[in-house]
Amino acid sequence: MSPSLTPEELEAARDRLVPDVVADGLRVLFCGINPGLMTAATGHHFARPGNRFWPVLHASGFTPRRLAPSEQAELVEYGLGITNVVARASARADELSDEEYRRGGRVLEEKVLRLRPRWLAVAGVTAYRVAFGDKRAAIGPQTRTIGETRIWALPNPSGLNAHWTLATMAEEFGRLRAAAEAEG
Repeated sequence: MSPSLTPEELEAARDRLVPDVVADGLRVLFCGINPGLMTAATGHHFARPGNRFWPVLHASGFTPRRLAPSEQAELVEYGLGITNVVARASARADELSDEEYRRGGRVLEEKVLRLRPRWLAVAGVTAYRVAFGDKRAAIGPQTRTIGETRIWALPNPSGLNAHWTLATMAEEFGRLRAAAEAEG
């Protein structure tokens, strides 16, 4: 459960940076668009109560139980990590400029080359399209790679993404999990 924060506390978190949850050689490095204000205020990724990342991660079989955002460090034990396309926190992703996405894509590429995860899973196909200049990208595995790292575009787990239900999102995350397991 996320702590109750006042609107003032949330606003004070604007533009804060949230540390990545990463290690070398992860199976999957999940990549959000950018931290929301709840995430920045708590320091825990995907912390907003309506965000479906943590329930979907469990429902798709990536974790043996539903982790709370405050347990994010446990992801590394499962070969998983979290980063973002754009590092700065904002109330909404539409506050970000295309240039921020492109710059974030370049930083993300450097990070992936350094950490060498087997898969980079970008949770938000629109963010992926802008960050990597691939206007035709669709949900699923991409042809582009970063070094040896394969890329998968996932649906954005935000509660605002009404096009995807928890079940359909878990199915897509499960497709990625199966691909990652098939590679060893």
